Amino acid sequence: MSVSETPRRRSWDSVRVVGMIRCLVLLACLGFVQGQAAQAQTVLEFWHSQSPSEDLILRLAEQFNASQTEVRVLPRYNGTYQESAIRLVAALGGDAAPVLFDAEVTVIPRLVEEGALADLSAYAEALPAELLRDLEPRQWEFGVFGAGRYSLPWAMSLPVLYYNASAFAQLGLEPPATWAEFEAVAERLTTRNTRGYIDVAAAFIFEALVTTRGGSLVSPAGEPRFDSPEAVDALSMLQRMSRARTSVPRGFAELDQALVDFARTKGMMAIAAESFFPQGERFSVAFEVAAAPLPQDVSAALPLMGAQLVVLAGSSEAERAGAFAFWEFLMNPEHQSAWVQDSYALPARLSVAAALQEWYAADPGRGVALEGLPNAVYRPRVGAYVVWQGYLQEAIERATKAGADPATVLREAQRRALESP
Repeated sequence: MSVSETPRRRSWDSVRVVGMIRCLVLLACLGFVQGQAAQAQTVLEFWHSQSPSEDLILRLAEQFNASQTEVRVLPRYNGTYQESAIRLVAALGGDAAPVLFDAEVTVIPRLVEEGALADLSAYAEALPAELLRDLEPRQWEFGVFGAGRYSLPWAMSLPVLYYNASAFAQLGLEPPATWAEFEAVAERLTTRNTRGYIDVAAAFIFEALVTTRGGSLVSPAGEPRFDSPEAVDALSMLQRMSRARTSVPRGFAELDQALVDFARTKGMMAIAAESFFPQGERFSVAFEVAAAPLPQDVSAALPLMGAQLVVLAGSSEAERAGAFAFWEFLMNPEHQSAWVQDSYALPARLSVAAALQEWYAADPGRGVALEGLPNAVYRPRVGAYVVWQGYLQEAIERATKAGADPATVLREAQRRALESP
Protein backbone atom coordinates (compact mmCIF):
# COMPACT_ATOMS: atom_id res chain seq x y z
CA MET A 1 0.00 0.00 0.00
CA SER A 2 1.37 3.40 -0.99
CA VAL A 3 1.59 6.38 1.29
CA SER A 4 -0.90 8.26 -0.89
CA GLU A 5 -3.63 5.60 -0.32
CA THR A 6 -3.49 5.65 3.47
CA PRO A 7 -5.64 8.79 4.11
CA ARG A 8 -8.40 7.50 1.82
CA ARG A 9 -8.42 4.11 3.59
CA ARG A 10 -8.59 5.82 6.98
CA SER A 11 -11.42 8.01 5.73
CA TRP A 12 -13.35 4.98 4.47
CA ASP A 13 -12.84 3.16 7.76
CA SER A 14 -14.19 6.17 9.64
CA VAL A 15 -17.32 6.18 7.49
CA ARG A 16 -17.84 2.46 8.21
CA VAL A 17 -17.47 3.01 11.97
CA VAL A 18 -19.90 5.92 11.96
CA GLY A 19 -22.36 3.84 9.93
CA MET A 20 -22.11 0.94 12.36
CA ILE A 21 -22.68 3.26 15.30
CA ARG A 22 -25.77 4.71 13.65
CA CYS A 23 -27.09 1.21 12.93
CA LEU A 24 -26.55 0.15 16.53
CA VAL A 25 -28.29 3.28 17.79
CA LEU A 26 -31.22 2.60 15.44
CA LEU A 27 -31.49 -1.03 16.58
CA ALA A 28 -31.33 0.07 20.20
CA CYS A 29 -34.11 2.57 19.64
CA LEU A 30 -36.19 -0.02 17.81
CA GLY A 31 -35.69 -2.48 20.64
CA PHE A 32 -36.69 0.17 23.15
CA VAL A 33 -39.88 0.94 21.21
CA GLN A 34 -40.72 -2.76 20.93
CA GLY A 35 -40.03 -3.21 24.62
CA GLN A 36 -42.32 -0.32 25.45
CA ALA A 37 -45.05 -1.83 23.24
CA ALA A 38 -44.64 -5.21 24.93
CA GLN A 39 -44.92 -3.55 28.32
CA ALA A 40 -48.06 -1.74 27.22
CA GLN A 41 -49.79 -4.94 26.05
CA THR A 42 -52.22 -6.40 28.58
CA VAL A 43 -51.64 -10.13 29.08
CA LEU A 44 -54.60 -12.20 30.33
CA GLU A 45 -54.25 -15.70 31.68
CA PHE A 46 -57.43 -17.67 31.01
CA TRP A 47 -58.11 -20.87 32.96
CA HIS A 48 -60.68 -23.20 31.43
CA SER A 49 -62.04 -26.72 31.89
CA GLN A 50 -63.08 -27.49 28.30
CA SER A 51 -60.65 -30.33 27.56
CA PRO A 52 -62.44 -31.69 24.43
CA SER A 53 -62.42 -28.20 22.85
CA GLU A 54 -58.93 -27.17 23.95
CA ASP A 55 -57.59 -26.92 20.39
CA LEU A 56 -60.45 -24.67 19.27
CA ILE A 57 -60.00 -22.40 22.30
CA LEU A 58 -56.32 -22.01 21.47
CA ARG A 59 -57.15 -21.15 17.86
CA LEU A 60 -59.75 -18.59 18.86
CA ALA A 61 -57.33 -16.99 21.31
CA GLU A 62 -54.65 -16.83 18.61
CA GLN A 63 -57.10 -15.19 16.21
CA PHE A 64 -58.09 -12.66 18.85
CA ASN A 65 -54.46 -11.91 19.69
CA ALA A 66 -53.66 -11.39 16.00
CA SER A 67 -56.67 -9.09 15.50
CA GLN A 68 -55.31 -6.32 17.77
CA THR A 69 -52.22 -5.33 19.72
CA GLU A 70 -53.59 -4.19 23.09
CA VAL A 71 -54.47 -7.56 24.65
CA ARG A 72 -52.97 -11.03 24.63
CA VAL A 73 -55.06 -13.95 25.94
CA LEU A 74 -53.22 -17.04 27.16
CA PRO A 75 -55.64 -19.99 27.56
CA ARG A 76 -54.71 -22.86 29.84
CA TYR A 77 -56.62 -26.05 30.53
CA ASN A 78 -56.78 -26.27 34.33
CA GLY A 79 -58.52 -29.58 35.01
CA THR A 80 -62.16 -30.43 35.58
CA TYR A 81 -64.57 -27.86 36.98
CA GLN A 82 -63.98 -29.18 40.48
CA GLU A 83 -60.18 -29.35 40.14
CA SER A 84 -60.01 -25.90 38.60
CA ALA A 85 -62.19 -24.37 41.33
CA ILE A 86 -59.90 -25.77 44.02
CA ARG A 87 -56.84 -24.34 42.23
CA LEU A 88 -58.56 -20.99 41.88
CA VAL A 89 -59.32 -20.77 45.60
CA ALA A 90 -55.67 -21.56 46.35
CA ALA A 91 -54.52 -18.84 43.92
CA LEU A 92 -56.93 -16.06 44.93
CA GLY A 93 -55.22 -12.95 46.15
CA GLY A 94 -51.85 -13.96 44.73
CA ASP A 95 -49.91 -13.45 41.53
CA ALA A 96 -50.83 -16.95 40.28
CA ALA A 97 -54.56 -16.16 39.94
CA PRO A 98 -55.88 -15.84 36.38
CA VAL A 99 -57.76 -12.83 35.06
CA LEU A 100 -60.40 -14.82 33.18
CA PHE A 101 -61.92 -18.00 34.62
CA ASP A 102 -64.26 -20.67 33.27
CA ALA A 103 -66.52 -21.07 36.32
CA GLU A 104 -69.02 -23.87 36.82
CA VAL A 105 -72.41 -22.33 37.55
CA THR A 106 -72.74 -23.49 41.18
CA VAL A 107 -69.33 -21.97 41.99
CA ILE A 108 -70.28 -18.49 40.71
CA PRO A 109 -72.75 -17.57 43.52
CA ARG A 110 -70.11 -18.43 46.13
CA LEU A 111 -67.46 -16.32 44.36
CA VAL A 112 -69.95 -13.43 44.12
CA GLU A 113 -70.80 -13.63 47.84
CA GLU A 114 -67.10 -13.63 48.75
CA GLY A 115 -66.39 -10.58 46.59
CA ALA A 116 -63.99 -12.51 44.38
CA LEU A 117 -65.47 -11.40 41.04
CA ALA A 118 -65.39 -8.12 39.13
CA ASP A 119 -68.67 -6.37 38.33
CA LEU A 120 -68.90 -6.17 34.53
CA SER A 121 -72.07 -4.06 34.40
CA ALA A 122 -70.42 -1.01 32.82
CA TYR A 123 -69.04 -3.07 29.94
CA ALA A 124 -72.34 -4.90 29.43
CA GLU A 125 -74.27 -1.64 29.29
CA ALA A 126 -72.00 -0.43 26.49
CA LEU A 127 -72.72 -3.43 24.24
CA PRO A 128 -74.38 -2.72 20.88
CA ALA A 129 -78.18 -2.92 21.08
CA GLU A 130 -78.19 -5.47 18.24
CA LEU A 131 -76.01 -7.88 20.24
CA LEU A 132 -78.03 -7.41 23.43
CA ARG A 133 -81.25 -8.28 21.59
CA ASP A 134 -79.63 -11.38 20.14
CA LEU A 135 -78.28 -12.88 23.38
CA GLU A 136 -80.25 -15.89 24.61
CA PRO A 137 -82.15 -14.49 27.65
CA ARG A 138 -81.71 -17.34 30.15
CA GLN A 139 -77.97 -17.57 29.66
CA TRP A 140 -77.49 -13.79 29.65
CA GLU A 141 -79.65 -13.14 32.72
CA PHE A 142 -77.91 -15.84 34.74
CA GLY A 143 -74.93 -13.54 35.23
CA VAL A 144 -76.91 -10.89 37.14
CA PHE A 145 -76.63 -11.05 40.92
CA GLY A 146 -78.27 -8.18 42.77
CA ALA A 147 -77.38 -4.94 41.02
CA GLY A 148 -74.27 -6.29 39.30
CA ARG A 149 -73.27 -8.51 36.39
CA TYR A 150 -70.64 -11.05 37.34
CA SER A 151 -70.59 -13.68 34.58
CA LEU A 152 -70.97 -14.01 30.81
CA PRO A 153 -72.49 -16.81 28.67
CA TRP A 154 -69.98 -19.38 27.57
CA ALA A 155 -70.41 -23.17 27.89
CA MET A 156 -73.92 -23.92 29.12
CA SER A 157 -75.99 -27.04 28.53
CA LEU A 158 -78.93 -29.12 29.76
CA PRO A 159 -79.04 -32.75 30.87
CA VAL A 160 -80.30 -35.27 28.30
CA LEU A 161 -80.90 -39.01 28.25
CA TYR A 162 -78.21 -40.89 26.31
CA TYR A 163 -79.07 -44.36 25.12
CA ASN A 164 -77.68 -47.22 23.08
CA ALA A 165 -79.78 -46.81 19.94
CA SER A 166 -78.63 -50.17 18.56
CA ALA A 167 -79.93 -52.04 21.62
CA PHE A 168 -83.18 -50.04 21.59
CA ALA A 169 -83.76 -50.89 17.93
CA GLN A 170 -83.04 -54.57 18.51
CA LEU A 171 -85.66 -54.73 21.28
CA GLY A 172 -88.13 -52.40 19.56
CA LEU A 173 -87.93 -49.85 22.38
CA GLU A 174 -88.61 -46.12 22.35
CA PRO A 175 -87.03 -43.59 24.73
CA PRO A 176 -89.10 -43.47 27.92
CA ALA A 177 -91.39 -40.48 28.41
CA THR A 178 -92.08 -40.92 32.15
CA TRP A 179 -90.01 -42.21 35.06
CA ALA A 180 -92.22 -45.29 35.39
CA GLU A 181 -91.49 -46.07 31.73
CA PHE A 182 -87.81 -45.41 32.44
CA GLU A 183 -87.72 -48.14 35.10
CA ALA A 184 -89.55 -50.56 32.80
CA VAL A 185 -87.21 -49.86 29.86
CA ALA A 186 -84.16 -50.32 32.10
CA GLU A 187 -85.51 -53.72 33.11
CA ARG A 188 -86.00 -54.72 29.46
CA LEU A 189 -82.43 -53.69 28.64
CA THR A 190 -80.87 -55.60 31.54
CA THR A 191 -79.17 -58.92 30.81
CA ARG A 192 -76.65 -61.10 32.59
CA ASN A 193 -73.83 -58.93 31.22
CA THR A 194 -75.33 -55.47 31.09
CA ARG A 195 -77.63 -53.15 33.02
CA GLY A 196 -80.29 -50.80 31.79
CA TYR A 197 -78.97 -47.59 33.37
CA ILE A 198 -75.68 -46.14 34.64
CA ASP A 199 -76.59 -44.17 37.76
CA VAL A 200 -74.03 -41.49 38.66
CA ALA A 201 -74.45 -39.81 42.06
CA ALA A 202 -74.04 -36.29 40.62
CA ALA A 203 -76.02 -33.37 42.02
CA PHE A 204 -76.97 -31.98 38.60
CA ILE A 205 -78.48 -35.33 37.58
CA PHE A 206 -80.42 -35.66 40.83
CA GLU A 207 -81.65 -32.08 40.45
CA ALA A 208 -83.16 -33.09 37.09
CA LEU A 209 -84.88 -36.11 38.65
CA VAL A 210 -86.43 -33.73 41.18
CA THR A 211 -87.36 -30.83 38.85
CA THR A 212 -89.12 -33.18 36.42
CA ARG A 213 -91.21 -34.36 39.37
CA GLY A 214 -92.22 -30.75 40.03
CA GLY A 215 -89.86 -30.15 42.95
CA SER A 216 -86.64 -28.31 43.74
CA LEU A 217 -83.70 -28.92 46.06
CA VAL A 218 -83.45 -25.33 47.31
CA SER A 219 -86.36 -23.10 48.27
CA PRO A 220 -86.88 -19.60 46.80
CA ALA A 221 -85.59 -18.28 50.14
CA GLY A 222 -82.33 -20.18 49.68
CA GLU A 223 -82.96 -22.97 52.18
CA PRO A 224 -82.12 -26.62 51.37
CA ARG A 225 -85.04 -28.94 50.57
CA PHE A 226 -83.13 -32.20 50.28
CA ASP A 227 -85.79 -34.18 52.15
CA SER A 228 -88.74 -32.99 50.03
CA PRO A 229 -91.27 -35.61 48.82
CA GLU A 230 -89.97 -35.23 45.24
CA ALA A 231 -86.37 -35.85 46.34
CA VAL A 232 -87.34 -38.91 48.41
CA ASP A 233 -89.34 -40.27 45.47
CA ALA A 234 -86.41 -39.77 43.09
CA LEU A 235 -83.88 -41.46 45.38
CA SER A 236 -86.31 -44.30 46.10
CA MET A 237 -86.48 -44.99 42.36
CA LEU A 238 -82.69 -45.09 42.11
CA GLN A 239 -82.50 -47.49 45.05
CA ARG A 240 -85.17 -49.77 43.55
CA MET A 241 -83.19 -49.98 40.33
CA SER A 242 -79.96 -50.71 42.19
CA ARG A 243 -81.59 -53.50 44.20
CA ALA A 244 -83.21 -54.95 41.09
CA ARG A 245 -79.79 -54.82 39.39
CA THR A 246 -81.18 -52.81 36.49
CA SER A 247 -78.66 -50.03 37.14
CA VAL A 248 -74.93 -49.64 37.73
CA PRO A 249 -74.52 -47.25 40.71
CA ARG A 250 -71.49 -45.00 40.42
CA GLY A 251 -70.25 -42.26 42.74
CA PHE A 252 -69.60 -38.70 41.67
CA ALA A 253 -65.86 -39.39 41.57
CA GLU A 254 -66.53 -42.18 39.06
CA LEU A 255 -67.81 -40.00 36.20
CA ASP A 256 -65.01 -41.16 33.90
CA GLN A 257 -65.69 -44.79 34.78
CA ALA A 258 -69.37 -44.26 33.96
CA LEU A 259 -68.38 -43.08 30.48
CA VAL A 260 -66.28 -46.21 30.04
CA ASP A 261 -69.22 -48.34 31.26
CA PHE A 262 -71.46 -46.82 28.62
CA ALA A 263 -68.87 -47.22 25.85
CA ARG A 264 -68.34 -50.89 26.79
CA THR A 265 -72.12 -51.53 26.86
CA LYS A 266 -72.15 -52.30 30.59
CA GLY A 267 -75.08 -49.89 30.75
CA MET A 268 -77.56 -48.91 28.05
CA MET A 269 -78.77 -45.52 29.32
CA ALA A 270 -77.11 -42.61 31.08
CA ILE A 271 -77.90 -39.00 31.96
CA ALA A 272 -75.36 -36.27 31.25
CA ALA A 273 -75.02 -32.81 29.76
CA GLU A 274 -75.52 -32.64 26.01
CA SER A 275 -71.98 -31.30 25.80
CA PHE A 276 -70.87 -34.91 26.44
CA PHE A 277 -72.36 -35.98 23.10
CA PRO A 278 -69.11 -35.72 21.06
CA GLN A 279 -67.24 -37.76 23.68
CA GLY A 280 -69.98 -40.38 23.68
CA GLU A 281 -69.79 -40.71 19.90
CA ARG A 282 -66.00 -40.91 20.00
CA PHE A 283 -65.86 -43.65 22.62
CA SER A 284 -68.76 -45.79 21.41
CA VAL A 285 -67.55 -47.44 18.22
CA ALA A 286 -69.58 -50.66 18.45
CA PHE A 287 -73.04 -49.07 18.56
CA GLU A 288 -74.95 -45.92 17.72
CA VAL A 289 -75.36 -43.31 20.45
CA ALA A 290 -78.57 -41.31 20.57
CA ALA A 291 -79.98 -38.64 22.87
CA ALA A 292 -83.53 -37.93 23.97
CA PRO A 293 -85.29 -35.58 26.40
CA LEU A 294 -85.35 -36.71 30.01
CA PRO A 295 -88.48 -38.50 31.20
CA GLN A 296 -90.89 -36.29 33.13
CA ASP A 297 -93.81 -36.83 35.47
CA VAL A 298 -95.12 -33.39 36.41
CA SER A 299 -92.81 -30.84 34.83
CA ALA A 300 -90.41 -30.44 31.91
CA ALA A 301 -88.14 -28.16 33.96
CA LEU A 302 -84.44 -28.98 33.66
CA PRO A 303 -81.41 -27.45 35.44
CA LEU A 304 -79.32 -25.13 33.25
CA MET A 305 -75.81 -26.39 33.82
CA GLY A 306 -72.27 -25.89 32.58
CA ALA A 307 -70.13 -22.78 33.00
CA GLN A 308 -69.89 -19.05 32.39
CA LEU A 309 -66.87 -16.77 32.13
CA VAL A 310 -65.94 -14.58 35.08
CA VAL A 311 -63.26 -11.94 35.69
CA LEU A 312 -61.45 -11.91 39.00
CA ALA A 313 -61.88 -8.90 41.29
CA GLY A 314 -58.14 -8.40 41.65
CA SER A 315 -57.80 -7.58 37.95
CA SER A 316 -56.88 -4.11 36.66
CA GLU A 317 -59.18 -1.93 34.58
CA ALA A 318 -57.16 -2.80 31.46
CA GLU A 319 -57.43 -6.52 32.23
CA ARG A 320 -61.19 -6.31 32.72
CA ALA A 321 -61.66 -4.39 29.49
CA GLY A 322 -59.45 -6.89 27.66
CA ALA A 323 -61.30 -9.90 29.06
CA PHE A 324 -64.65 -8.42 28.08
CA ALA A 325 -63.32 -7.67 24.58
CA PHE A 326 -62.26 -11.32 24.26
CA TRP A 327 -65.76 -12.46 25.28
CA GLU A 328 -67.23 -10.15 22.62
CA PHE A 329 -64.86 -11.76 20.13
CA LEU A 330 -66.20 -15.19 21.15
CA MET A 331 -69.74 -13.91 20.57
CA ASN A 332 -68.95 -13.17 16.92
CA PRO A 333 -71.49 -15.31 14.95
CA GLU A 334 -68.75 -17.15 13.08
CA HIS A 335 -66.85 -17.95 16.28
CA GLN A 336 -70.05 -18.87 18.14
CA SER A 337 -71.03 -21.24 15.35
CA ALA A 338 -67.63 -22.95 15.44
CA TRP A 339 -67.81 -23.19 19.25
CA VAL A 340 -71.28 -24.77 19.28
CA GLN A 341 -70.41 -27.34 16.63
CA ASP A 342 -67.22 -28.31 18.43
CA SER A 343 -68.44 -28.30 22.05
CA TYR A 344 -72.20 -28.96 21.61
CA ALA A 345 -72.80 -26.15 24.10
CA LEU A 346 -76.02 -24.18 23.84
CA PRO A 347 -75.75 -21.21 21.45
CA ALA A 348 -75.51 -17.96 23.38
CA ARG A 349 -76.95 -16.02 20.42
CA LEU A 350 -80.44 -16.54 18.98
CA SER A 351 -79.26 -15.84 15.44
CA VAL A 352 -76.59 -18.54 15.70
CA ALA A 353 -79.16 -21.10 16.87
CA ALA A 354 -81.29 -20.22 13.83
CA ALA A 355 -78.33 -20.39 11.45
CA LEU A 356 -77.38 -23.87 12.69
CA GLN A 357 -80.75 -25.50 12.04
CA GLU A 358 -79.35 -27.61 9.21
CA TRP A 359 -76.50 -28.82 11.44
CA TYR A 360 -78.95 -29.72 14.22
CA ALA A 361 -81.25 -31.49 11.76
CA ALA A 362 -78.38 -33.70 10.51
CA ASP A 363 -78.46 -35.53 13.86
CA PRO A 364 -81.57 -35.16 16.06
CA GLY A 365 -79.51 -35.85 19.18
CA ARG A 366 -77.65 -32.58 18.76
CA GLY A 367 -80.70 -30.42 19.36
CA VAL A 368 -82.30 -32.08 22.38
CA ALA A 369 -80.95 -29.50 24.85
CA LEU A 370 -81.81 -26.60 22.55
CA GLU A 371 -85.41 -27.82 22.32
CA GLY A 372 -85.57 -28.02 26.12
CA LEU A 373 -84.14 -24.54 26.68
CA PRO A 374 -87.57 -22.86 27.07
CA ASN A 375 -88.10 -25.07 30.16
CA ALA A 376 -84.67 -24.43 31.69
CA VAL A 377 -84.41 -23.39 35.34
CA TYR A 378 -81.33 -22.17 37.14
CA ARG A 379 -79.38 -24.49 39.37
CA PRO A 380 -79.41 -23.26 43.01
CA ARG A 381 -77.99 -19.73 43.13
CA VAL A 382 -76.94 -19.94 46.78
CA GLY A 383 -73.25 -19.74 47.60
CA ALA A 384 -73.45 -22.54 50.17
CA TYR A 385 -74.86 -24.99 47.61
CA VAL A 386 -71.37 -25.64 46.28
CA VAL A 387 -70.78 -27.33 49.67
CA TRP A 388 -74.29 -28.70 50.19
CA GLN A 389 -74.26 -30.71 46.99
CA GLY A 390 -71.41 -32.78 48.41
CA TYR A 391 -73.70 -33.89 51.26
CA LEU A 392 -76.39 -34.72 48.71
CA GLN A 393 -74.06 -36.82 46.58
CA GLU A 394 -72.92 -38.77 49.64
CA ALA A 395 -76.57 -39.48 50.49
CA ILE A 396 -77.27 -40.77 46.98
CA GLU A 397 -74.29 -43.14 47.18
CA ARG A 398 -75.34 -44.44 50.58
CA ALA A 399 -78.80 -45.26 49.26
CA THR A 400 -77.77 -46.77 45.92
CA LYS A 401 -74.55 -48.52 46.94
CA ALA A 402 -75.04 -49.36 50.61
CA GLY A 403 -78.83 -49.75 50.69
CA ALA A 404 -79.48 -47.02 53.27
CA ASP A 405 -83.05 -45.73 53.60
CA PRO A 406 -83.59 -42.85 51.08
CA ALA A 407 -85.66 -40.68 53.44
CA THR A 408 -83.15 -41.12 56.27
CA VAL A 409 -80.04 -40.24 54.26
CA LEU A 410 -81.77 -37.22 52.69
CA ARG A 411 -82.80 -35.96 56.13
CA GLU A 412 -79.19 -36.33 57.23
CA ALA A 413 -77.99 -34.38 54.17
CA GLN A 414 -80.59 -31.72 54.99
CA ARG A 415 -79.39 -31.47 58.57
CA ARG A 416 -75.76 -31.17 57.49
CA ALA A 417 -76.66 -28.44 54.99
CA LEU A 418 -78.57 -26.45 57.59
CA GLU A 419 -75.72 -26.73 60.09
CA SER A 420 -72.92 -25.92 57.67
CA PRO A 421 -71.36 -22.42 57.96
